[in-house]
Amino acid sequence: MDEDLTSMVKLISAEGHEFFIERRCALLSGTIKQMLTSQFAENRGEVRFPEIPGMILEKVIQYLYYKIRYTNSVMRIPEFDIEPEIALELLLASNYLDC
Repeated sequence: MDEDLTSMVKLISAEGHEFFIERRCALLSGTIKQMLTSQFAENRGEVRFPEIPGMILEKVIQYLYYKIRYTNSVMRIPEFDIEPEIALELLLASNYLDC
């Protein structure tokens, strides 16, 4: 099981940009977790998101790493910056990804 948590998952954006993310971070997304742990074809470690642009998927990935780093942190937690021009699209993507 530990090996699974340290392995990498490939997330592919609408434009075909490939992002490699640690499985433990990817599993923070309820949607990705379902895809990777069920009978979906994605359970081989590659997930395509034809409706999510690369810029938005990258920001979601940054948030997943931010969440891992600062969960149960005793130090001051910095703000997670979101540019206003992508806020709505990011909200829709994070809602879909359940993260």
